[in-house]
Amino acid sequence: MDWEDLDIFCHVIDHGSFSEAARVLGRPKSSVSASIARLESRVGARVMERTTRRLRLTEAGESLYHEMSPLFRQLREALGSAAAKGETVSGRLRIAAPYEFGAHHLGAVACAMLGEHPDLEVDVDVEHQPVNLFDQQYDIVFSMVDKDLPATSGVVRRVFSLERGLFASRDFLAKFEEPRTPYDLRNLPLLAAASDTEWAFTDSAGGHHSIAMAAPRLRSSNAGIRLQAARAGLGVARITATYCEPAVNAGELRRVLPAFECAPLRVYALLPERRLMPLKVRIFLDTLESMSRTA
Repeated sequence: MDWEDLDIFCHVIDHGSFSEAARVLGRPKSSVSASIARLESRVGARVMERTTRRLRLTEAGESLYHEMSPLFRQLREALGSAAAKGETVSGRLRIAAPYEFGAHHLGAVACAMLGEHPDLEVDVDVEHQPVNLFDQQYDIVFSMVDKDLPATSGVVRRVFSLERGLFASRDFLAKFEEPRTPYDLRNLPLLAAASDTEWAFTDSAGGHHSIAMAAPRLRSSNAGIRLQAARAGLGVARITATYCEPAVNAGELRRVLPAFECAPLRVYALLPERRLMPLKVRIFLDTLESMSRTA
């Protein structure tokens, strides 16, 4: 049995096509096809049905994939750990992140790594628009999403969730009647992110509530602009709690509807598909997770 043929089979299923598996593995597509043919000959049955549009596992293929895929994943991780023991943290680490996350969560991590590893260089690009992981050749692209992450051919690693809340200025709350339930927000000017279609809440009894973002007074993907508008008394903003903390501590903003928990903002790290995760990437993500737990 050629174990590499099994590994290639798992890559084809993981990436959805022969072409994509060949790109990730750095092989000709014909080589990937030959591996699957050898595997099917060894198994004595077809492992997948191939059409021009999609792949579908046969019963034999599905059984083989579910048995073997976790084993190869563990083997890759073991090889990565072994290789990392002799690897030094050096070179340039390129990171892109949304402003709201990058400015308040990545700076301390980057400084800690630079202090620990003198041969390392770090580029942190703070962006206001989504970044293409592959076009810009980043090592890590952080993405913040409300719901499900869009499909990607990279490696997806969940980092953590950011607590969000509703915030408004004291002058605003003195001018308008303060809301008692999420549905009272419909009568107030709202400051929304560009992608907001609704604001979802959970009450203390576990009940779920949501209001549609039909016509907010301000829309912007830039959290700094929404924060500025909230401080100016122009409406109620939904922003991450850590980002608003200085304004709250200074008495410029107050939490609105504190008894209703906003849906958190999920943060993912997107990595290019590689055989081994570079040590500098692994240490950065581990440091980020460690510092977030102690924050």
